[in-house]
Amino acid sequence: MRCKIGMRIPPRIGGEGIEAAAAWAAEAGLDVLDVHELTPEVKQAVERAGLTVGSVDAAKVGALLSRDERRRIEAAESVKRQMTDMAELGASVMFMCLVPEDMTLPRKEGFAIWKETFPDIVRHAEQTGVYIAIEGWPGPAPHYPTLGCTPEMWRAMFDAIPSRHFGLNYDPSHLVRLGIDYLRALTEFGERVHHCHGKDTELLHDELYECGVLPATFGAKYGFSEGSWRYTIPGHGEVEWGKIAVRLDRLGYQGAICIELEDHRYWGSLEAERQGIVKAAEHLSRYFR
Repeated sequence: MRCKIGMRIPPRIGGEGIEAAAAWAAEAGLDVLDVHELTPEVKQAVERAGLTVGSVDAAKVGALLSRDERRRIEAAESVKRQMTDMAELGASVMFMCLVPEDMTLPRKEGFAIWKETFPDIVRHAEQTGVYIAIEGWPGPAPHYPTLGCTPEMWRAMFDAIPSRHFGLNYDPSHLVRLGIDYLRALTEFGERVHHCHGKDTELLHDELYECGVLPATFGAKYGFSEGSWRYTIPGHGEVEWGKIAVRLDRLGYQGAICIELEDHRYWGSLEAERQGIVKAAEHLSRYFR
């Protein structure tokens, strides 16, 4: 399967500036950059390096799920303006993680708010040609308030909003840590996948014995972990990327696989981040090129 491989820009690489980050990504053999914000300057830097924009982050997402109606309306108008602006610059995938501003908001209540707020946003997405891709990170402990992190909720969301302009950022690492079959999820919901993250999860069996599926009481032993699992670069965890490639190919997926670097071994310095991205891209290239 031929698929573009890219990255979300890690902090140290991003700290070099968009021109340097894009130039290094091209030298490393990447095709795509996910960006926090798309401006004419960012677009120019990405294109000058011979790359394309993958996804653009949505801002003010938490307020979309506010209990305060005025805050929701203001946030929705902001997101719609972002859609218009990114579409004018040629981007089509808006990335968002539906974490409410109140981390204690129960998901059932959050879903009721989402159901009122999002139809108008999705209509604007249709009008501008933008595809929303929500990520399934469950949010921080202990409440895990994020909407759209389980098949149960995806089913309810897609039933409420059938439009293909509302869909998923498929990231198997979150499904692995939640104990959800990431391949079955791709089979069931694959037609709603608009973007993919290249990230993996290692299950830590000794730590699972120590604290079960609960977050470690005295702190996780590793970064990007809560105890019984840790996020890793592709190829160092449980995910079988060859099987994902087969299913995406069957679905006719035309988007990118963008590495999201969250692995404590490849963190903390510019050199470490670059090494992690290169190793991740090498592994993904076995299946997507």
